[in-house]
Amino acid sequence: MKSFSIQSPIVSFLTLMGFWYVMSGFFDITHTIMGVISVTIVMAFNYKLKAHSFYDNESDVIKDLRFLYLPWYFIWLFWQIIVSGIHVAKILLSPSLPIKSSVVRFKVNYPNPHAKMILGNSITLTPGTLTVDINDDEFIVHAISPVSFEGIANDKMPQQVLKLFTTEMHDVVSDFEVIHSKEDL
Repeated sequence: MKSFSIQSPIVSFLTLMGFWYVMSGFFDITHTIMGVISVTIVMAFNYKLKAHSFYDNESDVIKDLRFLYLPWYFIWLFWQIIVSGIHVAKILLSPSLPIKSSVVRFKVNYPNPHAKMILGNSITLTPGTLTVDINDDEFIVHAISPVSFEGIANDKMPQQVLKLFTTEMHDVVSDFEVIHSKEDL
C-alpha cells in the first residue's frame, strides 16, 4: 500500500481541472462547477486504484519525471503522430495498397515501469503501430509497414521516453527482431 500525501490529490485535482478547461473551452461559473463535480467524482472512483501498488519497485512517477522536458516530449510525439499519419495515408491512398504488416519483438532497459507504460502508449498513439503486449521488459508491437517501426528499431522513440526520466542516456532497445510467423511468437 502506498503512503498518502496531500500533494498527490492536489496535483491530480489541478491537472484534471486544467484538462477540463482545455477540453470545455469555457471558463464561466457554471462550467467550473460542473468541472469541479466531474473531477471530484473521477478522483473518488480512482482513490482505491491510486492507493494500490502494481509493481514491487514502484516509485512515485511525479518524483521521477523531468517536468521541464515534458513539453518537448509532447511536441516531439505530436510531430511523430503527424509524420506517421501522412505515411499511413500514403499507404491507404496508393492504388496498390502496399501494406507489409509485421510484428516486432524487443526488450527495453528503463529505470521504472512508468517509462514502459509511456512507451507503450506512445507507440499505440502513433498511426501505423499498435502495442500488442508488454511482459516485463519485452514488447510486442504490430506495424503496418517497416517504416512504421523504424523509430523503435533505431531507438529514437525509446530514447525520447528515457529523457523524461533521466539525463543519463544509454541504449534502451535490445534483442530487436521482426517476427514472420505465428509460431515465432
